[in-house]
Amino acid sequence: MRITGLYAICVVIVAGMAVLALVHSKEAIEVMSIELFPNAQRAFSYGEAHFDAQNPSEYDINLADYFFKKARAIGPAPAYLYHEMARISFLRGNFNQAIGEINTQILLHGDETPNSYYIRGLIEGYMGEYNASIEDYKHFLQFDSNDWAAMNDYAWVLLKANRPQDAAIVTTEGLKVFPENPWLLNTNATALYEMNAFEAAYAKAKAAVTAAQLLTPAQWLHAYPGNDPAIAAGGIATFQKATQDNMHSIEAKLASTTVQ
Repeated sequence: MRITGLYAICVVIVAGMAVLALVHSKEAIEVMSIELFPNAQRAFSYGEAHFDAQNPSEYDINLADYFFKKARAIGPAPAYLYHEMARISFLRGNFNQAIGEINTQILLHGDETPNSYYIRGLIEGYMGEYNASIEDYKHFLQFDSNDWAAMNDYAWVLLKANRPQDAAIVTTEGLKVFPENPWLLNTNATALYEMNAFEAAYAKAKAAVTAAQLLTPAQWLHAYPGNDPAIAAGGIATFQKATQDNMHSIEAKLASTTVQ
């Protein structure tokens, strides 16, 4: 029996060697601790640590994925496991896989993990399933009515569903709580533009440009949790340009209607 036990340990060590070659000493210790002493909750905790965009020194989406899959294989699955796996699949653009994982999460836990409805709404939005997305955002906002990011994404899918008036209402309510939020301002400007309220849209668009110029990497990462911290600066620049482009488009439309 002792020989069998030693053989099993050797097999586990060899299985972890490919992963060990890709990681540093701290991460190697984490990998080997899971390989030698399997524990789903500990594997999940390691995955969470490496999926924290606000801790750049720890962030590694590949390691996070590895540990989440280990947690699933070991079982029983921690409460938010399929939620986190869906987020990784979404960030990688694997929407069909992401929707399957988040559906599993909601099937297993339902309202016990309300953030999962937010994630499903986001995935559905990117898949073009706007009506389903709208329902999931509405459901999530029952649990956290002042989540500005959810309000903004909810308004985004309302716009995609050709419901600008509803999007304007949602973002206006959000701006009462977060008056200088650049995302809400920009989406509100777009909704007003779609309603042909060009002057009001231009005012909000200008405010969005001003607010976007003040964004910090920490704020951007808070808005896009799970994204690689290394792309924060580029993400900010892209969003700043988007607000400027939106403002210029509205400005041009306002000028043309004024001339007429």
